[in-house]
Amino acid sequence: MRLEIRPDDIRLKRYNETSDRLLIFAVDASGSSALARLAEAKGAVELLLAQAYARRDHVALVAFRGTAAELVLPPTRSLVQTKRRLAGLPGGGGTPLAAGLKMAFDLALQSRARGLTPTVALLTDGRGNIALDGTANRAMAEADSLRLARTLRASGIPAMVIDIANRPQPALRQLAALLDAPYLALPRADARKLSAALSAALGD
Repeated sequence: MRLEIRPDDIRLKRYNETSDRLLIFAVDASGSSALARLAEAKGAVELLLAQAYARRDHVALVAFRGTAAELVLPPTRSLVQTKRRLAGLPGGGGTPLAAGLKMAFDLALQSRARGLTPTVALLTDGRGNIALDGTANRAMAEADSLRLARTLRASGIPAMVIDIANRPQPALRQLAALLDAPYLALPRADARKLSAALSAALGD
C-alpha cells in the first residue's frame, strides 16, 4: 500500500490580520458658529460610537480654538465616557487649524505605534488664522497648515476634510488635495448626515 496525495487534497487557509480602527475627529471649536459645529461633531461621534462595538472602532476628539488644540477625548470605545467628555466642551476664539492638524497627526502616529489603524477627520469652515506658534498671522497659519497636510500625507495616514462653511471653501479643497483625502462639503449638516458621510468615506 502507498499513500497518494493529489493537488486537490491540499487545502490552504489564509488569515487576514485586522487591527482596531481609530477615527480621530479634529474639530474647529472657534468663532461664532462654534456651538453649531460642536453639536454636529458631538452627535456624529455618539452615533459612530454606538456602532463601534461590531466594527471594533475607537473614536478620539481633538478640538482647536483660541491659540491651541486640546485632546478632549483620548481613543475610546466607551459611549458613557464620550458623552461625559463632550457635554462641557466650550467653543469660541481664533482658529488654530495648524495646531489641530498637528495634534491629530501626533495622536495618529502614537495610535499606529500601539497597533491601531488611524484615520483623521477634519471638521472646519476653513478660516485658519492662528499660526502654529500661537501668533495671529493668517499667512503663516496657512503655510503651517499646508506643511502639516503634506507631512500627514507622507506618513500614509488616511484623512478626510469636512467643509461645514455656508459656502464651500476653495482653501479646504486645496487642503484635501494635499492630503490626498476625500473632500465633503456639508453646510448645515446634522449629526446623522455627518455620520453617514463619514461611514461612506470609511467604506462601511
